[in-house]
Amino acid sequence: MNPNIIIADDHPLVLKGLKDFLIEKNYNVLASAKNGKEALTLIKAHKPDIAILDIKMPFLDGLQIAEKCKAANINTKIVLITFEKDEKTYNEARALDVYGYVLKEFALDEIENCISSVINNKPYFSPELISYIKINQGPIKLKTLTEAEIKILKLVGDNKTASEIAKKLFISSRTVEKHKSHIRKKLALDSKSTSLYLFAKENSEYL
Repeated sequence: MNPNIIIADDHPLVLKGLKDFLIEKNYNVLASAKNGKEALTLIKAHKPDIAILDIKMPFLDGLQIAEKCKAANINTKIVLITFEKDEKTYNEARALDVYGYVLKEFALDEIENCISSVINNKPYFSPELISYIKINQGPIKLKTLTEAEIKILKLVGDNKTASEIAKKLFISSRTVEKHKSHIRKKLALDSKSTSLYLFAKENSEYL
């Protein structure tokens, strides 16, 4: 199934190029916008599967749109396209659950891979960007955890059982398991009982 897509960029040539490319590849482009305000209005009206947004636009930038969609529980998956090779912007995008981050100079090469990854619920980030800012995935993902979740992850890394953690933190074992499930989700780990332990061990210096 081809996803419904909305695109937004304040550079007319980039917008036209991207739109023509996606239509040529048989993607269902519902509408396009020249600024952030238009883009948000279109997202609210159409609730597309994917919104491909320039990060820097008049009125609202791509990150602000992602923030507003998250606050309004709109399930549209946000993909940002940008020239910015910048760790701070990348961190903000991850914190807002942005699904894709594609560098403009590679946009036409990467956008298809990005879309197919995103429709399968897998975030896509430009390999160029990842290697450029040489990010350590552990600490970046850890920023999405709450203080309580960090405490629990640290104790998991210390090989504590759910009941030991519950006792130590004065909460129920059920609450511990709930937290562990949220942590797995945020860190995109599988449900194996060892996955949390291994992550905690590998990133113990950041906990």
